[in-house]
Amino acid sequence: MDVQTLRAEAFKAMHEREGAFVIPNPWDAGSARLLASLGFEALATTSAGLAFSLGRPDAEGALSLEETLSNARSIVDATPLPVAADLENGFGDLPQDCAETIRRAAEVGLVGGSIEDASGRCDDPIYDFGLSVERVRAAVQAARALPFPFTLCARAENLLHGRLDLDDTIRRLQAYAEAGADVLYAPGLRDVEEIRAVVQAVAPKPVNVLMGLAGVPLSVNQLQDLGVKRISVGSSLARAALGALQRAALEIRDQGSFGYSAQALPFAELNDLFRR
Repeated sequence: MDVQTLRAEAFKAMHEREGAFVIPNPWDAGSARLLASLGFEALATTSAGLAFSLGRPDAEGALSLEETLSNARSIVDATPLPVAADLENGFGDLPQDCAETIRRAAEVGLVGGSIEDASGRCDDPIYDFGLSVERVRAAVQAARALPFPFTLCARAENLLHGRLDLDDTIRRLQAYAEAGADVLYAPGLRDVEEIRAVVQAVAPKPVNVLMGLAGVPLSVNQLQDLGVKRISVGSSLARAALGALQRAALEIRDQGSFGYSAQALPFAELNDLFRR
């Protein structure tokens, strides 16, 4: 069995076993290696983390498929862990665009990925229901044609785009599940009642919940008790790193001091990690 298949089988098994698992989101090879060294079992890329590292905005078409896959390949190659990718809207409006994106994702070593129903257009941010389902169905068909179990996650993006319609979000997730998606994901769920409603609506399919959002204090144990299977953190680790950078720079600029260095990882520790 080749390495990619072994990773794919391991990733699939994580979604089938008891309990929840956390899949953190590195934005480059270095952050991936650091997270792997801490014992996490799988990783997922972050479009926002990548965009911010390049000095670009997220969710506005500022990243190309080529850039996304190049970043994903660097993360795949950095550790022995299974890696899933944030594949945004499949880099195209049409179902065949989503299918091609899944095929190309597999070529760089990914064993999972998500397709969202956000169009990237401010005037019409969410794809029509029927088209959204067809896009997921095409992605599923492309995933099933691969020689290993690619874990496809379907995302309903209403809540991130000001459409606070939980009923429509659930209707979409249920349709994506029926279309064959392996995992369902509605980023922006913020309380126990919303999360429980989504988990129950798509059961027994596993649900991914996004954490790292301000004002959402739920723990891994609480999410597990709600039936959540997978917990990701999106861009929050990248934002935490950039927040630390900003605070350090402001200390230098405003106070003329360098106390931030006490919180920095030691040079020798990082050097040793990246030497392995």
